[in-house]
Amino acid sequence: MTAGLTPRRTVRLPAALVIALGVVALVASIAAAMTLGAADVSLVSVRDIILNNLGLANIPVRPAANAIVWEDRLPRALVAAACGAGLGLCGVVMQALLRNPLADPFILGVSSGASTGAVLVAVLGLGSGALGLSAGAFIGALVAFALVLVLARAAAAGTSGVILAGVAGTHFFSAVTSLIVFAFADSDATRGVMFWLLGSLEGMRWNHVLLAIVVVTVGALAVAASAPTLDAFAFGDDVAASLGIHVSRVRTLLFILTALMTATLVSIAGAIGFVGLVLPHAARLLVGPRHARVVPTTIVLGALFMVWVDAASRTVFAPSPLPVGVGTALVGVPVFVALLVRRKKVRA
Repeated sequence: MTAGLTPRRTVRLPAALVIALGVVALVASIAAAMTLGAADVSLVSVRDIILNNLGLANIPVRPAANAIVWEDRLPRALVAAACGAGLGLCGVVMQALLRNPLADPFILGVSSGASTGAVLVAVLGLGSGALGLSAGAFIGALVAFALVLVLARAAAAGTSGVILAGVAGTHFFSAVTSLIVFAFADSDATRGVMFWLLGSLEGMRWNHVLLAIVVVTVGALAVAASAPTLDAFAFGDDVAASLGIHVSRVRTLLFILTALMTATLVSIAGAIGFVGLVLPHAARLLVGPRHARVVPTTIVLGALFMVWVDAASRTVFAPSPLPVGVGTALVGVPVFVALLVRRKKVRA
């Protein structure tokens, strides 16, 4: 090696430290988010309200403040955290399985399919007696994923076939959604649907919190258990097969898991972009490429990111909330560009 030249080494932080600090920051962020909004609620009141509703105290609080925190802001913040954690987790899986740093949870056509399902219910009233907007979105997401999976198997072109099938499915369902809105929706319906499609955490309730947390927890446990498998996939199908992994079966199962998680979160909160794309890269920069460290780090970073994006989205433009998907894009694009620049400098 030429004298005076030494290879640049990327500084990695201990994953346990990053996760511990992230969890503390997440709890503090959720508490802080409870105080933000048109109605002034102090941190002390937030603490008292939570303790009262958990049955741990009986402290006098204003009924209005109790309703604002316990019935509106806290469920919204918890759903935001779950969505950030889940979408980030799905991004980790997709980028590993497809060996594509630009892959995200929506590459399987789930988002566009959910949009079509939601529009069919909201605009055409299809199944509106039995289906709500969320249920229609969930069914549409699953239909889109099934179509993409069939197309990918027909193409038989490995990971590139999945990506191409996802692109085709995404554009097809996006076109169907646009056609329905253009041909049948009035101005009010169009505005409501478009706001939901851009991501909305308005009207979150405790049943949404329970569903989101259960789905993300189950998915996180499954993905964490699959961390060594994801490490193998990152080196290619041949390496994974040489380690005794049934490549096609495992990939299909992880695709199904990712699609179900994404479909559930999209049905709750709409399409929230850039979380699954950006956060896995941020986690790798902090703790390295091993998925045993990347998975929990991404979960914590995703939750933290979404709590603050949602808090900003509902307060900066108050009284009209900004769709949270717009907020993630406005923050995510500059962050992603910064990550790309940093990665280039590290490799130089």
